[in-house]
Amino acid sequence: MYLKDIALFNSLSDENIKKIEDISTLVKLDANDILFYEGDQSKYLHIITKGVIKLYKTDAKGHQLFLYQFTPISLVGELANFENFPFPATAEAVIKSEVLKVDYEKLSDNILKNPNFSMEVIKSISKKAKILQNVIHQEMILTAEAKIAKLLVEHGELFLQLKNSQIAALTNTTPETLSRTITKFKKSNYIIMDKEHKMKILDIESLKSLYQ
Repeated sequence: MYLKDIALFNSLSDENIKKIEDISTLVKLDANDILFYEGDQSKYLHIITKGVIKLYKTDAKGHQLFLYQFTPISLVGELANFENFPFPATAEAVIKSEVLKVDYEKLSDNILKNPNFSMEVIKSISKKAKILQNVIHQEMILTAEAKIAKLLVEHGELFLQLKNSQIAALTNTTPETLSRTITKFKKSNYIIMDKEHKMKILDIESLKSLYQ
């Protein structure tokens, strides 16, 4: 992928693009590889270019609380960079992924002063505010059934790529609850399994009605 394909950089000059290339590293991750841990220092700006990265917090008993999953092209953990504090959550690859790591200290020397670049940063921060609102809504209001329906509608491809235990983790439910809910959706004719055992949505509006 060329840096010009990334909205964050496409308004920069060729000279600045070259500077970013010189301070960037493309990291390839397998499923379950950790991009960064909660508490790590935020030395790099992370940009997802391929795959899916999930963000979660861990409680005192070691239980994971899923927060959000990020897909290309998006920044992850950038608030820690801008505010200069450790990452508040752990980022882990859900499937094979690629992440561009940009040395933040070197980036901030002059590139961050570009007004167009700053506007893209503001857009990303605004998106994160909406994500936080979504997390609060999902965990405090939505039922397990509603959370599974929401994931099916918005990220149905993950049901083809992940195990039930991984899907359950993304919705902060148990594999048993996930299995019961999927069975219920089948009986209600919301979804169907085709001959290749791939899940297909038959009634997207009924699924949406569970969480909207």
